[in-house]
Amino acid sequence: MYKVKVSSGSPYERSIGFSRAIRVGDRVLTAGTAPVADDGSTFAPGDAYSQARRCLDIIRTAIEKAGARMDDIVRTRVYLTDVSFQDEVGRAHAEYFAEIRPVATMVIVKGLVRDDWLVEIEAEGVIQAG
Repeated sequence: MYKVKVSSGSPYERSIGFSRAIRVGDRVLTAGTAPVADDGSTFAPGDAYSQARRCLDIIRTAIEKAGARMDDIVRTRVYLTDVSFQDEVGRAHAEYFAEIRPVATMVIVKGLVRDDWLVEIEAEGVIQAG
């Protein structure tokens, strides 16, 4: 079976042992994607909207490396550290998915790996023929 592993350069990929995205056949799945800046620091501390956009930009880059597009995404899972971030993160999600409209879940969690991460996002897709 055709399998592609994609790295985003996250400092956690090696130490924990995971891929940012994996494509298996026509499916593409991403790991929980946090708002990590290019230098490994937290992107936009305190700004849930910007952090969500950063997560989605990382996801888009990873799935494109795997041969998929954003309109192939059929499911997202969004983890928030505070319910008050729902509207900001939802607005960012809509900027990427308003027309695609994947099934989506938002969950409030006690915390994420870093205290200044406000959101983490996962995505799953099915690559369309052609």
